[in-house]
Formats: sequence, C-alpha cells, structure tokens
Amino acid sequence: MDEERALYIVRAGEAGAIERVLRDYSDKHRATFKFESTDEDKRKRLCEGIFKVLVKDIPTTCQVSCLEVLRILSRDKKILVPVTTKENMQILLRLAKLNDSDDTLEKVSEFPVIVESLKCLCNIVFNSQMAQQLSLELNLAAKLCNLLRKCKDRKFINDIKCFDLRLLFLLSLLHTDIRSQLRYELQGLPLLTQILESAFSIKWTDEYESAIEHNGPPLSPQETDCAIEALKALFNVTVDSWKVHKESDSHQFRVMAAVLRHCLLIVGPTEDKTEELHSNAVNLLSNVPVSCLDVLICPLTHEETAQEATTLDELPSDTTAEQETVLKNNAMVYNGMNMEAINVLLSFMEKRIDKVLPPLRDVTNRPEVGSTMRNKLVRLMTHVDLGVKQIAAEFLFVLCKERVDSLLKYTGYGNAAGLLAARGLLTGGRGDNWYSEDEDTDTEEYKNAKPKEELLKPMGLKPDGTITPLEEALNQYSVIEETSSDTD
Repeated sequence: MDEERALYIVRAGEAGAIERVLRDYSDKHRATFKFESTDEDKRKRLCEGIFKVLVKDIPTTCQVSCLEVLRILSRDKKILVPVTTKENMQILLRLAKLNDSDDTLEKVSEFPVIVESLKCLCNIVFNSQMAQQLSLELNLAAKLCNLLRKCKDRKFINDIKCFDLRLLFLLSLLHTDIRSQLRYELQGLPLLTQILESAFSIKWTDEYESAIEHNGPPLSPQETDCAIEALKALFNVTVDSWKVHKESDSHQFRVMAAVLRHCLLIVGPTEDKTEELHSNAVNLLSNVPVSCLDVLICPLTHEETAQEATTLDELPSDTTAEQETVLKNNAMVYNGMNMEAINVLLSFMEKRIDKVLPPLRDVTNRPEVGSTMRNKLVRLMTHVDLGVKQIAAEFLFVLCKERVDSLLKYTGYGNAAGLLAARGLLTGGRGDNWYSEDEDTDTEEYKNAKPKEELLKPMGLKPDGTITPLEEALNQYSVIEETSSDTD
C-alpha cells in the first residue's frame, strides 16, 4: 500500500504533496534492506516516477526527499534493470555536480542534494552491472576526481568527499581498467594522498616528515570516515605497484608512506574507528614498494634527542645497561631513530598473529598437529592451492630469518622441502636478506629432544599400500618373495 499511495502522489501531486508522501515513505523504510517480491513491479514504477520528478524545477527539499526514497529502493537489485538507463544516470550525475560544467560548490543549500545523489549512485553502481558499464561510458571516474579537486581542501563538505571517495573505491574495485586510469591518466595517487593530508591536517616539518601532536584531539567522525574511504580507494589504485621505475613515482610513494606513518600515530573518535583506520593504513602499506618504506622511521628531532638525554641523565648511577635499553624501548627509540610507527605496526600485527613462533616446547607431536597458529600455518605449507602453500611457507621462512635449520626446527623437513627446493637451499644455508643477529631460542625441551630427532627418514609402501619406514617395507617384500619361491 505504501508504494501505491506514493506512486499516485508522485504522478499527480504537486511538489509539496510529493515531498510529504516521500518523506513518510523514507521514514518508514529507512532501515529496510529486504523487500517483498510481490511489490516488485510497484517499486519499479515508483523509481521511474521519481526520476520524472527529478527533471522538473522543484524545491531542494523535494529533491532530497526524492533521492532518499530512490536510495532506499536502489538496495533492491531486481528493480534496477529497467530504471538504470543512461538518461537516468545522467540525471543523478547532474544533481551530484558530476557533470562537465565548471560549477563551484558555493551553495550550501545544494550540499544535501549532492550527498544523496552520490549515495544513490553508490547503491546503483554496486547493485547493477548495467550501471557499471554506463559508468565507463560516462567516464564517471574522471568526473569524481574533478569533484574531489573542487572540495579537497574544504573541511565543511566532508560528506561530499566521503561518498565521492566511496564511489571511486567501488568503481576501481569493479573495473581493473579504472585502476589504471586513476593511477596514470587521472593522477589518482597524488590526488588521494592530498585528500588524506587534508583529513589529517598534516603540517610538514621536512620533505617526508610531519608534525605529530601526541596529546592532540582525535579525528572527528567525519574526518575519520573520509580518510578510511580515501585509504580504500588508494589501495585499489596502487594494488599493482610492486616496483618503482620513475623518480617521480618514488617520490609519490614516499609521500604516501609518510602520510600513512602519520595515520598510524593518530587516533579516531572511538577505539573501533581507530582500529578500522589503522587496518586500512596497514593494508595500503603492503602496496608501497619496499624501497619507499624507509620514511616510516625518522631520525629523532632535536627536542626528542634532548628529552631522551634528559631522561637518561636523571637515572640513578647504578642503572644497568639493560634498564637503559628498556627505557629507550619505552620511548620508541632505536639507534637514534624514532620507532613509534613501527611499534604501532607490531602491536597491530600482534593482535592478529598472537605469537606465531613462540619458543618450541612441544617436541612430541608433529609440527602440523595441533591448534596453535604455527600448527595451522605448517598445515597450509602442503595445501593443494599453490598460492596458499607458497605464502604460508614464505611467511614462516621470513619469521625464521630465512635460516634453513630454524625453519626445519619449526616445520619439519617434509613440510619445508617444497620451499627449500624452490630456493635451492635443500643443502642448508640461509637467504640473501639481512636480519638481526641470531639469538639462542632453543628451549630445554628442544635441546633434550634434538639428538633423538629424525629430520629425514626414507619411507616406502607396504604391500597393503600403507606407508612405513623404507627398511621395514623392503623386509616385507623380501618375505613375500621368499614365500612365493617356496610355493613354486
């Protein structure tokens, strides 16, 4: 009945009546995400009626009510096929200020219309393959970047930026061609990095260093949401950036990494929002070329150096070297470098990894047997999916500082054989990378069991098809052969 009443007013009523009936519909169905299939045709016709109203000269408040209902209806994939046309998409682009005109964002009264139009486009593009194809035809990515440039430095229109970025993320997620267009033709890397700079209010103290206010206020909810959407869009833009070939590319990635360092050292309005913000920053860091990650570690500033010296000078004369080291670690300092961002990264990963390779105490069970993180990863080393198998093995190998003996200790020879063969390390040794000095991590349990271990034990098939040590299998075959000879 709601759709019938709304459709009747939309088709025959004046702007005031249309606004009232659509506002009532919106209030009633604001939290509706599942719709009755019996009313599907009515919802289609209501969508078509709303688009016809949107092309008329109606008040801004009526436009907002039309778009709110359209946003709710666009959650239903089934009704979008007949209403997703080029003409209807262009109506939404015009209302969202995504047309090719040089319109400026000066009329504050238009902002709710722009935001609601962007929300509708997000739903329609996400739920309709036809809309996704029309987005390419209408060059929507370029239009979104143009709108971002109009509002990138203006904090009071964060909602517009947020949904512009969300739509850009969806497009780059659904179309690999758009990722390339954003990366090169539209200069998406510097543009989106500047959006992040604006959201974080970054003040640069050096080329790749920003001022951090450790006791400053948290980001606002709007700034946090805007930053999260920008991080997600940047991830798609840079997902294939494994190597840097140009100096300009290297500079852009270093600036982005410096912005991500700043991101890791600030907090959002709530603990959950901070977690989400940092999670997206960590994801994006995985796309940064290794050669550009050096900016995560910064030399101590004069103030930090002075503070460290003062703190150390205040220590009692009998303070041990170990106590001094603890103090420096608490200050996130190592070899005169500020390690705050690295500490945040380690804390973030520790929550998810929960100590993958603790000191080895269980020496009675096979490495793949058990419920610890190590056991689960070792099981993945023999997974049928080659990608999963390789990633699990490489991860454990790096945690073992690429030492063959350490990898065998934690995973066993059979599980590690594939990786070692691929690396040409079956005879032992370590990888080419540099790691910190080795520590004696052998527990008493491991030291006692080590002489009794059988790292490599030849196996064979018994006559019944089961696996057994090779010597025993050969003995059984000998017995069968002797028995057969006697019978003959």
